Amino acid sequence: MKAGLRTVRLELTEPLRISRSVMTARDAVWLTVEHDGVTGHGEAVTSVYYRLDAGALERFLTEVGTDLARFPDPESALEALRVGELAGESAPPAVTAGVEAALLDLAGKRAGSPIHRLLGATAPPVAATARTIGITSLAHAAAQARCLAAGGFEVIKVKAGTPDPEDDVERVRVIRDAAPRARLLLDPNGAWTVAQAAALLHRFADLGVEAVEQPVAPGDPAALGALAARSPLPVIADEDAVGLEDVRRLAGRVQGVNVKLAKCGGVHAALRIAELIEGSGTELMLGCLTASSLGLAPAVHLADRARWADLDGHLLLARDPWTGIGGEDGVVRASDRPGLGVQEVVANEGVA
Repeated sequence: MKAGLRTVRLELTEPLRISRSVMTARDAVWLTVEHDGVTGHGEAVTSVYYRLDAGALERFLTEVGTDLARFPDPESALEALRVGELAGESAPPAVTAGVEAALLDLAGKRAGSPIHRLLGATAPPVAATARTIGITSLAHAAAQARCLAAGGFEVIKVKAGTPDPEDDVERVRVIRDAAPRARLLLDPNGAWTVAQAAALLHRFADLGVEAVEQPVAPGDPAALGALAARSPLPVIADEDAVGLEDVRRLAGRVQGVNVKLAKCGGVHAALRIAELIEGSGTELMLGCLTASSLGLAPAVHLADRARWADLDGHLLLARDPWTGIGGEDGVVRASDRPGLGVQEVVANEGVA
């Protein structure tokens, strides 16, 4: 097998403000793996929070790509990846997830099978995805909510964590008024103290918020669990639930964990987490970073396993350079085409 890399810039339609940052764009590094004339693709994206820039991603992916040459086929490389003999402990989870995606794409194409079928599903997963509204003016938040509801979105995720929590309450209130039938999720990205969260969650529950992600700063899972035990609405761990061992500590103590493939290490790592929490009272949320349809596709093939799907990263882009998972109507759908089922959009030439 041989591998190649390409780095591209993904611009957002508008700046996305959350409690700790504002994002206008991010870089994506695409890994291409070729074997016997068949090509598989995967994506890893930069992240300030996880301290990954394009240069670091390129270095790690180049090392793994070079190592792929010693494997006779993608199936054996996938097995090596799962047991840590390819992209070992030094590789960030985002790199492992991107490599796994490319190998799964290639293996699925070689088998003539979509990824979800290789993973045991009989039908292409379909899920209503949340769509994020960032920290913005009340008027803009209301206008976005009306537009999303009219476009078919059933779930809206509201970013919170402004210096004045009353701003967050009012933003949720106007979004609720603008989209009265939408399911609302709230995400302060760890901006509140425990005392603030305890005081605020009752007010958000009264506004019809369905669940809250990571209301308090990560690093104290016991405090998060104690908050979840007395919260009037489900608490979903995100920044506190990076990998399997983090989730093991939280299983049964919070109502949900947000699993992002770039955070945990890919599809099979996510499946291990799903198996771990089964029956514990903690349910699965599938989340994402802002990425293209190529980056989102592996998670979409798992979407039927989650209570909450937050797979809208590609919908935040000014131009998505890949296509194949939908979402524009509020529903993501895994393709029944072999592999990941996505295709690159070539400028001025339609779909490649």
